[in-house]
Amino acid sequence: MSLSKNKTSVCKTFNDCRKPTEKWEGRCVVYYKCGLLGTIHDVLKQRPGWVEVKDDGEWDFQWCEVGWLRENFDHSYMEEHARINHFRNHYELTRKDFLLKNLKRYKRTLEREASCTNGSKCDFFPCSFALPNEYHLFVEEFKRNPGSTWIMKPAAKSQGAGIFLFKKLKDIMDWRKHDGTRSKEQKDAAQVESYVAQRYIENPYLLGGRKFDLRVYVMYFPLKAWLYREGFARLSSTRFCLNSIDDKYVHLTNVAVQKTAPDYDPEKGCKWKLQKLRMYLTAKHGRQMVETLFKEMDNIIIISLQSVQKIIINDKHCFELYGYDIMLDENLKPWLIEVNAFPSLAPSSQEDYDMKYRLLEDTVNIVDMERRLTGKEKRVGGYDLMWNDGPVYREDADPEVFGCSCLRANTYLGCMNDRENQIFKQIPAQKV
Repeated sequence: MSLSKNKTSVCKTFNDCRKPTEKWEGRCVVYYKCGLLGTIHDVLKQRPGWVEVKDDGEWDFQWCEVGWLRENFDHSYMEEHARINHFRNHYELTRKDFLLKNLKRYKRTLEREASCTNGSKCDFFPCSFALPNEYHLFVEEFKRNPGSTWIMKPAAKSQGAGIFLFKKLKDIMDWRKHDGTRSKEQKDAAQVESYVAQRYIENPYLLGGRKFDLRVYVMYFPLKAWLYREGFARLSSTRFCLNSIDDKYVHLTNVAVQKTAPDYDPEKGCKWKLQKLRMYLTAKHGRQMVETLFKEMDNIIIISLQSVQKIIINDKHCFELYGYDIMLDENLKPWLIEVNAFPSLAPSSQEDYDMKYRLLEDTVNIVDMERRLTGKEKRVGGYDLMWNDGPVYREDADPEVFGCSCLRANTYLGCMNDRENQIFKQIPAQKV
């Protein structure tokens, strides 16, 4: 990347080393910049032919924090081949109040353009209101459902910060007063923090009596979405009970919260591999029901991406690794909780480190700075292509299992990730 159009690219890889149709031969240099230490830094520094640059050095690939993006993206010039790991307005999907706004708008669009039944495709998001803007609408809904439990979430915070549950309107009066008692001058000086008030899922599916949610990874290029096979369930450390709505260790599954619990065991952690969960659910509920569950999760990802497709600035230089948080209720219905633009890459165990290393290595392989892919792949490492300006289907079908030779999505979430056998067939070894 160059901050001045007068500078020439430091990487000749994409213009001078070969033509687009030529085979990858030898090793060309890719200059990268990484604003983080840890797993992603390990992945990048161990890629053959990749050289790290510091400070204001020019780069071809950058993995940055969202804060850096906000401050620098609009003032930076990128060469044709350069890639960066965030879209300029990624927050349209990942900020809680914007996600709510876009899903509501997309649902109205579906109902208007097709039929009212199409709006049911968006019924995976709990009843929610953006505060303070929708406060009066929220109060009306709250009064229609006396005794229900609600959860308040700061719109722009993560890792469980600022979240609390409540059953009475007076429980949020302190927050409301900040909006209602200030003068205009005070409000201008210190704006009220935006929250999302959301009906709490009171009947979650439990594992050993404990609540959990799923972390699912999706990589997005403009018009393309890839679903990673691996992920995990994040479990609370305390058995679920609605009588203790003030106990964050019961209701918040964020690892940042759970690892502060008095009885947290770092050796055991608080995660289940997604493959283990899928096997458990299949053994308990049968293959057909679990296939339906995972198909509904596919729908959540596709609909949420479609809701922002016309809003996200689809800069060809950008890609995104999203972390979807999905919860199951006791009827095995999946609910979208939120989408993270900066899912935690910090490992909680060696097993977690290994999984995230594979995830990030495959993410960089899809970015394909070395141009080793043909563009026709349906799978790269542990990723399966689920959307390519339209749904992507498997080439196989099993009528005996599914009752007909219907098309099936090209997704294998929670299935075996035999990436070692696949990735090196697809991507030739580099010469060192």
